Amino acid sequence: MTHSQSLPQRLRLAALIAGTALCLQATAAPTTTKFDSTAQLGGSTLQLNGKGTRVRLVFKAYDMGLYTTKHVGTAAELLALQGPKRLQFTALRELPGTDLGRLFLRGISDNTPAAQLTRHTLATTRLIEVFSGKAKLMPGDTFTMDFVPGKGTQFYIQGQAQGEPIGDDEFFVMVLKIWFGESPADANLRDALLQGPTA
Repeated sequence: MTHSQSLPQRLRLAALIAGTALCLQATAAPTTTKFDSTAQLGGSTLQLNGKGTRVRLVFKAYDMGLYTTKHVGTAAELLALQGPKRLQFTALRELPGTDLGRLFLRGISDNTPAAQLTRHTLATTRLIEVFSGKAKLMPGDTFTMDFVPGKGTQFYIQGQAQGEPIGDDEFFVMVLKIWFGESPADANLRDALLQGPTA
């Protein structure tokens, strides 16, 4: 087989691989984590609004559950919803803490005007410090972001509070926009989190 004959075959193979990767990303991956149907936070009972899996390329990074005071079906409804909220995660593969913090910061930056981002420099710096303090998260490890209006966002790793709550109500909206902004980290994950707990 000559080089000229093998080139079309290589191109077809490359297209097949690319197409397979796109198909894997086209639908939300099923979660393996069992999320509780309700949670108590800030004096309120939250319900599991939805759950999904973050997929980067073809690798599953983490399962995620969204808890709210009432069900919301769109990102706009979520961002406007008052009351406490919880974002709960389970690592599905080894996740270096520093990398995770930087990815979250990039997600915030991609969805936040520069002037607004500047106002929250201390909170975003603290977010990176929280995850950088953990060398790596291993498969099965958990981390949580709990928001209570007027008190800020409390971060937990393996159920342990990471310092005091940080930021204000506006900062938590910025955090939510990592997954629910105009440039979400994973559109399929966003949709799963808004489609109900059986999604």
